Amino acid sequence: MTSKVVNILLVEDDEVDVRALRWAFEKLRIANPLTVASDGVEALEILKTFPRPYLIITDINMPRMNGIELLRHIRASEELRDSIVFVLTTSNDEQDKIDAYNLNVAGYMLKSDMGTSFTRAIGLIDNYWKVVEFPGTD
Repeated sequence: MTSKVVNILLVEDDEVDVRALRWAFEKLRIANPLTVASDGVEALEILKTFPRPYLIITDINMPRMNGIELLRHIRASEELRDSIVFVLTTSNDEQDKIDAYNLNVAGYMLKSDMGTSFTRAIGLIDNYWKVVEFPGTD
């Protein structure tokens, strides 16, 4: 199996969650490049020059532009619409789930705790990019 470097954009405004995610990456020995944006506005700016292949992990509840609004912008953009996006959030709101899946997220996962389930969610994302083929890569 060929190893590919997948760049990860984490869109998260909570510094504790950012540290927990970095800890989960270390625990699972995931060495992929990780860039952090604090909200959807910053994420869109970063995505203008973000190297492919990439994967986006976004929260829902953020200031300025939340995760659902970010997804709407991504799906409306000719350059970004094929982005692979996972939602990792505390929002268990049914409408958020419906909106996210209607915007073609690869998965919607709850940050139910910062221990086992959080690490399991990151492990799932890690396995995902190891087995899928990304568009636009040779």
